[in-house]
Amino acid sequence: MKINISANKQELGQKAATQGAALIRETIRNRGTANVILATGASQFEMLSELTQQKIEWSKVTCFHLDEYISLPPTHPASFRKYLMERFTDKVTVKAFHFIDGETDVTTECNRLHDLIRKHPIDVAFIGIGENAHLAFNDPPADFETDRAYIQVALDEACRRQQFGEGWFASLEEVPQTAISMSIRQILRSAAIICTVPDQRKAKAVKASLGEKVSPQIPASILQEHQNVYLYLDRDSASLL
Repeated sequence: MKINISANKQELGQKAATQGAALIRETIRNRGTANVILATGASQFEMLSELTQQKIEWSKVTCFHLDEYISLPPTHPASFRKYLMERFTDKVTVKAFHFIDGETDVTTECNRLHDLIRKHPIDVAFIGIGENAHLAFNDPPADFETDRAYIQVALDEACRRQQFGEGWFASLEEVPQTAISMSIRQILRSAAIICTVPDQRKAKAVKASLGEKVSPQIPASILQEHQNVYLYLDRDSASLL
């Protein structure tokens, strides 16, 4: 794991996007196309803003995203489809973006996405780590065993409080209790992982993920087992290391 500590979130986002863009360009040079995973949430603001400014042949890039709430329409302020449309697909034109539809039959949607992503081996995954150390919406104890690419998950209270605390919902009660999430094993299939984790509120999760034994109780600890992770922290998120 390659760890980079920046002075602030802006610098962190720039460095993460620059490294990710370099990996995407290299993949396009070598194979002609690239497959990418994009995360959402407050931790990705600066990175995504910088990534859309990078010189990349986006018409050769196929994208997937990590997770989406079940039964939340794309018009809702917290919708991850809305987030990615406003911050990414409205700014660059990719070959394809396979959004998660949380409003349709969950089993059918998970199967559809599973089949799609298995035909598009991921080259670069842009992800974050939650306050409870979740990856995507795989809250503790995370399922480290399933080989399904997308699964239905229940969101624990810590996760839901994070979503409320970041301002996506007017109350905790409004935060959905279920979601469709990319699985841990599918994330780990990525050739390279760019993990962007700013803010003091993530410091405990970062410390546990790096310093504790790999465990489903600390989902992001599984990153210790991946051979090509770039972890971008700011001074706040790295403060307990």
